[in-house]
Amino acid sequence: MSDDPSIVSDDAVAVMVDDLYDVVGLLRRRSRRLVGAPLPELALSGAQLELLRVVRRNPGVTVAEAARVLGLAPNTVSTLVGQLVSLEVLVRSRDLTDRRLARLELTPSAREGLERWRDRRSQATAAVLARLPAAERANLAATLPVIARIAAGLPDTLEPTRAADPHSAAAAHGDASPDVPSTGAGSAIGGSPRPLALEGHA
Repeated sequence: MSDDPSIVSDDAVAVMVDDLYDVVGLLRRRSRRLVGAPLPELALSGAQLELLRVVRRNPGVTVAEAARVLGLAPNTVSTLVGQLVSLEVLVRSRDLTDRRLARLELTPSAREGLERWRDRRSQATAAVLARLPAAERANLAATLPVIARIAAGLPDTLEPTRAADPHSAAAAHGDASPDVPSTGAGSAIGGSPRPLALEGHA
């Protein structure tokens, strides 16, 4: 193990990843229990609520722009938009200068409901932040852009993992027996590195 503190081991990274998702998940669950969900009468899905929050913060956003913010495919966002328009919480209108673009706006009632929910959540969270020492609040403010970069850096999809073929591996090593795997340290059959198993958190 290196004595250089700037070098992070794989184990330390794995623990950091678990801690990151645990903390973010805890914050969301506690705030949800405290103030509930916005527009509870509609029983909106998580994806629908995320889209509404994007539109609230970016009135007039296009479907493509919302898809980039959410990290979703444009056709997925288009489906969500259609659902929310049908529920009368979202308005889709054509751009005045480019008719190919659809602009998204909240309906007045949806905006009012989201703003009330946001105010309740903000007031409760702000009260806790106000009790933190100034240095800790500064550290938190500096960490938020880092978390945003981590989220932006995640790929849209993971490459599917496939089991190595022992027959082709043996042939590649000039081995007549398909039952004898490579014994190279840290490698799968045929010497290919084993992919890390990633686990998501709800």
